[in-house]
Amino acid sequence: MSLTTAFIAELIRAANEVERLTPYEISRLLDRSVDTIRDMRRQTGIAASHRARDVVIDLQLASARARDLSAAETRDVLLDAADIIRTLKIVLDGKE
Repeated sequence: MSLTTAFIAELIRAANEVERLTPYEISRLLDRSVDTIRDMRRQTGIAASHRARDVVIDLQLASARARDLSAAETRDVLLDAADIIRTLKIVLDGKE
């Protein structure tokens, strides 16, 4: 299993056990997601968007307010991060 696949699994597992996570753990997972997405975008050649609707901006905001997120919001944002990373992995695997 690749590191990316393992991280996707970790995000999904965390989303399914969101009530067991501390705000720090949530924030850390989201920060790792942002770093991973940025790195994968560079590798794919997909330019980052600086508009308000860029997913990276949404993840950074969610990370900053991890204490205030409901369990459902936390689950949704973790699953969104996993989905985006999975999609970028598919794109990268297709380039090889």
